Amino acid sequence: MPKLSESKILIMATHGFEQSELFTPLEKLKEAGATVHVATPDGEAITGWNEKDWGKSVDADLRIADVKIDDYIALVLPGGQINPDLLRVDETAVSKIREFVKNDKIIAAICHAPWLLIEAGVVEGREMTAYPSIRTDLKNAGANVVDKEVAISNGIITSRNPDDLEAFVSKIIEEVREGEHQRKVA
Repeated sequence: MPKLSESKILIMATHGFEQSELFTPLEKLKEAGATVHVATPDGEAITGWNEKDWGKSVDADLRIADVKIDDYIALVLPGGQINPDLLRVDETAVSKIREFVKNDKIIAAICHAPWLLIEAGVVEGREMTAYPSIRTDLKNAGANVVDKEVAISNGIITSRNPDDLEAFVSKIIEEVREGEHQRKVA
């Protein structure tokens, strides 16, 4: 059973991430002992969205293009409307998500971030949840959509919104402790 202190987790985001959905996992996963890196499109700091206005910035550790999948056990995708909408048209980001799934890594997406999973083509047949406004998108992409604070399907964790962050982060920690996940072929 892997220890969190031996685990590296990647958070992938760009400007407009929901502030709590990046900072809460970042802080809680570090407190639990994991090494957590933030990857952005250009490797530069990004600014979050805090409810109704721009919020705090976070420094990047690397560019998304420079991410080596084998270095990480898990990928966390924060939501917000702006962040995943920008990243889902970034082919480098989408291809990295596909690589994480292909390599049996844990993926955790909250709020609007499942848009990225739809774009990566990895939702069909999975039980998933998300922010209410994108549940139809998930359903149309073939996911079994549920309305609960955390859904997990074959190594992919999803949650609805910032109110679910405690359950979301707890599930990430639980899954990391279990180790990498062999995906069932749909």
